[in-house]
Amino acid sequence: MAPESKAVFRSVRVPAGWVELAGDLVIPAGAPALVIFAHGSGSSRFSPRNRFVAGVLNQAGFATLLFDLLTPAEEDLDRSSGQLRFDIPLLAARLEAATAWARQEPELAGLRVGYFGASTGAAAALIAGANRPEDVGAIVSRGGRPDLAADYLDRVRAPTLLIVGGNDPVVLDLNRQALQRLRCEARLEVIPGAGHLFEEPGAMERVAELARDWFRIHLVAGQEGTG
Repeated sequence: MAPESKAVFRSVRVPAGWVELAGDLVIPAGAPALVIFAHGSGSSRFSPRNRFVAGVLNQAGFATLLFDLLTPAEEDLDRSSGQLRFDIPLLAARLEAATAWARQEPELAGLRVGYFGASTGAAAALIAGANRPEDVGAIVSRGGRPDLAADYLDRVRAPTLLIVGGNDPVVLDLNRQALQRLRCEARLEVIPGAGHLFEEPGAMERVAELARDWFRIHLVAGQEGTG
């Protein structure tokens, strides 16, 4: 079966407090779970790396939601000041709002939810996961900054996969420290030769494979009571 050939593609507006955030939703036929993406600083729902991972997840049957964590006006402000990209509590609140929205959507309401966070978006995913343990079944972090969620790490309950490039020593050290503080099922996967952006040949493919397998184990198998 090729789930992507029967997928529903939809542009959406995600309400988050006093703003609405643009998003791209893909729902393959028979999707067992939804993965919500949280992009990194200075990026958006159009991040080519996140969209690549989302495509692999869609091919595996997962629904995906890529959405902007900031409004266009906020993005303009952030480009000139940089003051919002590290406002992790704000980004986490936006991610929680997207989760609450998905819970109310008829096409998504019955699906288990996972987070895929990149860079600072991974910190937002960890905080949102800690705040909504009943809603979040698995978290994957790519080149994440878990140190920016330090006060929440011991509250995360969702199985968490930390993926870091072997040539990204500072972030690798931060993730090793975070792994020691997580109290949930957690694993650190190091991709040899990869830098922070995973631009090396085969690096993003490996990220996508690891994420797909983690979500299969903890969202799909977990739904059947075997994971």
